[in-house]
Amino acid sequence: MAEFPDERQLVLRARSQLDQWTRNARREAYTELLEGDDPLLSPEEMQLLDALDSELERQGGDGVWGTDQYGIHTAGTSSSDTSLGVVCVYHPQITKDSVLRGGDSLDDETEERLNTALWQYSERVATLIEAKLDEFVRQTQQ
Repeated sequence: MAEFPDERQLVLRARSQLDQWTRNARREAYTELLEGDDPLLSPEEMQLLDALDSELERQGGDGVWGTDQYGIHTAGTSSSDTSLGVVCVYHPQITKDSVLRGGDSLDDETEERLNTALWQYSERVATLIEAKLDEFVRQTQQ
């Protein structure tokens, strides 16, 4: 029977893969939720979100699509079964006082739809990353 790696070492090794898993998951979630047969946003809303993204990048930031952040957490158990998970630690959000809000042309209803889509996108990315993490843990424990 294979020995289970030390949980700390397992987390460190998984974190070294996190950037790549995140890039892949972002692409997959974007395609699935925003380009699929039933996208979360209308073409006009996507155009608005892309304009906000471009404005952020021109100001030297990461843009809308690069601001979501993810972390690996442990369940805090001391058993031999390692329980790791992924959480979105920063969801991009448009608010009245944020740079993402842009000009005053964004009404509250549109802001809410964009924020809901950004939340769903970030949560889907976290789910996709966690699937890669689970696969990594299974392979490590074999």
